[in-house]
Amino acid sequence: MQTRNRVKKIIIGNWKMNPITLKDAEKLFRNIMKELLGNKKTEIIVCPPFIYLENIKKLSRSNQKVSLGAQDAFVGDVGPFTGEISPEMLANIGVKYVILGHSERRTLGENNNSINKKIKSALASGLVPVFCVGENERDGNHSYFNVVKEQIEICLDGISKNLISKIIIAYEPVWALSSTVNRKDATPADCLEMAIFIKKILSDKFGVKTELPRIIYGGSVTERNAGEFLTNGGVDGLLPGQVSLDAKKFGGIVKIAENL
Repeated sequence: MQTRNRVKKIIIGNWKMNPITLKDAEKLFRNIMKELLGNKKTEIIVCPPFIYLENIKKLSRSNQKVSLGAQDAFVGDVGPFTGEISPEMLANIGVKYVILGHSERRTLGENNNSINKKIKSALASGLVPVFCVGENERDGNHSYFNVVKEQIEICLDGISKNLISKIIIAYEPVWALSSTVNRKDATPADCLEMAIFIKKILSDKFGVKTELPRIIYGGSVTERNAGEFLTNGGVDGLLPGQVSLDAKKFGGIVKIAENL
């Protein structure tokens, strides 16, 4: 398997359905930009709710260190799909990345086949998919490997090996998310184990000479554990959720990445 000589780490902030007003969203983004003034070698992406994207894009023009991502996208460019947003629409307002297959979307009914179509549509529109994978629980017989393997094989089915490196894979164990009842802390060893497994699945599927996607980790990422995951978790970056709503804490994670 081939990997690029990557200098930059990537940190993606997923705001989810926050904050409640545009004013608060703009304030949060301005504060994040202030925290990133010294950033030079970390790739930063912020993913606000759809309705804030265009306004925040205008703010981001004064700071090219931050790229914008969306939290989902539909399949296709146009059509009678009430309430949906196409990847082409997102690209037209300057969005570069899109989170697809997040466990919270899967809970609402999304499945591997629909995610596969979304990934293809996003790539066709020039967006970089941030494709989420992860098991609901870890069992003693290690069947959680099969869960992730199935997610990867179905969701990436039919995608050219020439395009696979344009995807970012986010490993998010559902059992470690802050929104999960009776959640548990994942360790860098848990992350490393899965990162190695994901790379093997990808090299088996696309060929050992294929340039592989970047792999990042998400699952209750904080300033306390960010350094360990980046150093010992076998990943190229992080996908913080709740912490990304606090400019200082989010900036703290970026600083940790900068200093590695």
